[in-house]
Amino acid sequence: MTTSHPVRRALLSVSDKEGLVPFAERLHAAGIELVSTGGTARTLADAGLPVIDVASLTGFPEMLDGRVKTLHPGVHGGLLADLSKPDHVAAIEKAGIGPIGLVVSNLYPFESAIAKGLGEADLVETIDVGGPSMTRAAAKNFAHVAIVVDTDDYGAVADAIEQNGGAVPFAMRRRLAAKAFARLSAYDAAIAAWLGGVTAADDTAIDHRVWQAFGGKRVAEMRYGENPHQRADFYRSAGGEGIAAARVVQGKALSYNNVADADAAWTAVADFADDVACVVVKHANPCGIAVAGTLAEAYEAARLADPVSAFGGVVALSRPLDVATAEKIAAIFTEVVIAPGASDEALAVLAKKPNVRVLLADTLPTPGGTMVRSVGGGLLVQDIDAGTLEAGDVKVATKRAPTEAEWADLRFAWRVVKHVKSNAIVYAKGGATVGVGAGQMSRVDAARIGAWKAEDAAREAGEAETRTKGAVAASDAFFPFADGLETIAAAGVTAVIQPGGSRRDEEVIAAADAAGIAMVMTGMRHFRH
Repeated sequence: MTTSHPVRRALLSVSDKEGLVPFAERLHAAGIELVSTGGTARTLADAGLPVIDVASLTGFPEMLDGRVKTLHPGVHGGLLADLSKPDHVAAIEKAGIGPIGLVVSNLYPFESAIAKGLGEADLVETIDVGGPSMTRAAAKNFAHVAIVVDTDDYGAVADAIEQNGGAVPFAMRRRLAAKAFARLSAYDAAIAAWLGGVTAADDTAIDHRVWQAFGGKRVAEMRYGENPHQRADFYRSAGGEGIAAARVVQGKALSYNNVADADAAWTAVADFADDVACVVVKHANPCGIAVAGTLAEAYEAARLADPVSAFGGVVALSRPLDVATAEKIAAIFTEVVIAPGASDEALAVLAKKPNVRVLLADTLPTPGGTMVRSVGGGLLVQDIDAGTLEAGDVKVATKRAPTEAEWADLRFAWRVVKHVKSNAIVYAKGGATVGVGAGQMSRVDAARIGAWKAEDAAREAGEAETRTKGAVAASDAFFPFADGLETIAAAGVTAVIQPGGSRRDEEVIAAADAAGIAMVMTGMRHFRH
């Protein structure tokens, strides 16, 4: 099984021609016969290399607009023959089929076709059949065949051939096969995700989610994961938007935690796409979110919501970064800034802080899609929480209805609270958070922490009274008892928004009435675990 045979024949069929000619020249110099198809064969011939057309192996010209070229025993017999079995060797010799010891295939660019927004007919034509078939056959027969699917591996494979008498060592073939199967999985996952997304809504007879495929290409090898003893990598899915689509234009390499926090911030700010907004995140939770007339004002309000936590935080903006905002951001230590663009002048300001990672994207991500979480031995998959507050869904539960100003802050707080880890309580006033209680086992504790944060921020700013006085509050889930509402009332809040649905709703409503608080119920929960 571990025998390494010198490669006598290589089959090359690639869409990405980068590095192809230099690699093929080294193979030719090693005495390896080059077999190729279509555009790949033309590229090699134009470079002056001797190339055998695959049709000479199959005895059959390509047909169906190129859909059928290599799907033939003349190719797959040479790929799948187990050279350790005399009957396999005798069978291909009888059929006049020569073994193929190396396959180079990097598949039709389906993922990039999705990113370009091509129509259905064009995407279907970009689904590779022959390439994956050759790749799978070669990878299965890694005992005798080397499969190369990544242009980055050309140099190492050529080196191995030159250093081992024309052979690719078994350990390398096995690694290459593992990489090939992973590439096929990611490729097929992209196709499955696209087809699942375009399936007719009325086709309920077929549940395409019974089997789920997930894949992506590594875009960064992290120094480590959440902690130094953990290994981590960053992958981008085909056609995916969001944090994985952002370009790093400045700063140190992103860490695992940087990416996680930037994703939380970028996802949150996307819910404020219609506003001039800023989100500041620390340890996956928003510590400040604000909307304002200018980006600089929004940033300042978001930072001042919790200035202690904002230090070393991640900043996401709903508008392109401008000079005024960049100057404010540069004034304190910031880990990451992400925005839908930036002026050259603003980037020049942040360039003076070379450790700040600056990420730019073409547009804000569209709320929605699917999220995946690993659990022991499996995966949990769900729709991203894209729930919005519709006017007809909200019910005023108390004697007093909110004022117009309270309504505005309640809607704002409700958009914020779904981005805060549960149990979550958000205090807000004037289009900005003033206190956030996140990730608590008790809703009362979340209410207390949010109020403490508001007191600390007011004290830091030299203000005479806590910022929760006259503010509103949002709760991501119902109040199981009245004590949570009473804690909020004690903080000086005048209006509350919550899902409702507790067996003790009447007690909670009565506590709100007793405190003169206006309370509305949405019928929608925003847990975020």
